[in-house]
Amino acid sequence: MHIDIISVVPDLLDSPLSHSIMQRAKDKGLLSVSVHDLRAYGLGKHRTVDDYQFGGGAGMVMRCEPLAELIDKLRAERTYNEIIYLTPDGERYAQQRANQLSLGQNLLMICGHYKGIDQRIRDLYVTLEISIGDYVLSGGELAAAVLVDSIGRLLPGVLNDETSALTDSFQDDLLAPPVYTRPAEWRGHKVPDILLSGNTGAIEEWREKQAEARTQERRPDLLDGEQ
Repeated sequence: MHIDIISVVPDLLDSPLSHSIMQRAKDKGLLSVSVHDLRAYGLGKHRTVDDYQFGGGAGMVMRCEPLAELIDKLRAERTYNEIIYLTPDGERYAQQRANQLSLGQNLLMICGHYKGIDQRIRDLYVTLEISIGDYVLSGGELAAAVLVDSIGRLLPGVLNDETSALTDSFQDDLLAPPVYTRPAEWRGHKVPDILLSGNTGAIEEWREKQAEARTQERRPDLLDGEQ
């Protein structure tokens, strides 16, 4: 999979995409990510990418011309499954969307900044708008890093044990059950006996019940299909 990211502060993405599982995915040739500095396409000697909004009001708006020029250049190089704009008023991101996006070959992500991007770019270019939560960030870079991580780990061959992603929280609309490791007893607290029994069927049944109970307690909306 290849992912292009458009940003006015590309350095923000250096660390999240250069360590751990994401770096492993890139090293294996399973994922490539290119971050493009929008200011290289800015207007005038100051490489301006934003301007005051029509109608007045606080906050600057990212202009059409630099974004359109860069998007057109990238679209001439490859066909995208989705052109994604990271924005607080987008679709709330969920595991099912990550699963769907992981099946694609090429994605383009636009990181908003200031008051956002000119609506005409959204109308003419963007195919999917995503929010990672009901709050506002300084820009879309951290949101883009979240998407890259959540999608990249699903690519076949990225995780050492590919079944691991299938048992994550939200994959079956349930939260994950409690997990334990050695030692079997720590500070007077013991690992549940069932997990030490070696009875695979009983262990899976216990995990399923624990997942359902935890979801009912913490996220009942998932059980109601309101996610």
